[in-house]
Amino acid sequence: MIDKTWESPAAAVADIPDGATLAVGGFGLSGNPMALIEALHARGVGDLSIVSNNCGVDDWGLGILLADKRIRKMTSSYVGENKEFERQFLSGELELELTPQGTLAEKLRAGGAGIAAFYTQTGVGTQVAEGGLPRRYDGSGGVAVASPVKDVRTFEVSGREREYVLEEAIVTDYALVHALRGDRHGNLVFNKAARNFNPLAAMAGRICIVQVEELVEPGRIDPDAVHLPGVYVHRIVEVGSDIEKRIERRTVSATPEGA
Repeated sequence: MIDKTWESPAAAVADIPDGATLAVGGFGLSGNPMALIEALHARGVGDLSIVSNNCGVDDWGLGILLADKRIRKMTSSYVGENKEFERQFLSGELELELTPQGTLAEKLRAGGAGIAAFYTQTGVGTQVAEGGLPRRYDGSGGVAVASPVKDVRTFEVSGREREYVLEEAIVTDYALVHALRGDRHGNLVFNKAARNFNPLAAMAGRICIVQVEELVEPGRIDPDAVHLPGVYVHRIVEVGSDIEKRIERRTVSATPEGA
């Protein structure tokens, strides 16, 4: 039997070095692999290049690595609610490769599927394809590093010619992922919206490290219920179901009179 379990988050991330590339699951604060992020933060690892939909908030998620200047580059689809993310980018302290959300998802999936690149309509006619999108500022409002021009080709699809831009796949050294349930072979089940970018990040990492709320024995998960097969997973650690799960922005309404 292939037992992929590790005794703790700290042990599971112990070999991640300075300068590593990471694919990290989560969307906003949903599905963040927080125990793994905290363990990595505690090790003092820095100069990281991270691919994730966003960068948490100022004091949670990837935001705790960002706050201590541990991240060199982010590849993300939006800055979100993280003011420090915005500040570091505009001041030239952080490189940011802004990527359309669907394109980012497909770049991760393609990396895990062994597809080197793909063509998409998203970004055609914009700086995404034409280049010049700021990746790093010089600290005084000028652009120090800009995105390159990408290959654009015309294809006939459904009897109509359209332009498509070439996007390269993403493969990272490691992936950090959160799942609801997993077995010792690494087969995973995600919980509703917390699935988000987690399976895609898992696929893209050469070494995929997963924290699960519940660890079960092989055979306890119906094969038809598996969201991500264990072939993509290398290390799995149980963190329990009582871990803190923050809400990025809570919206409530007053109770109507007489209710």
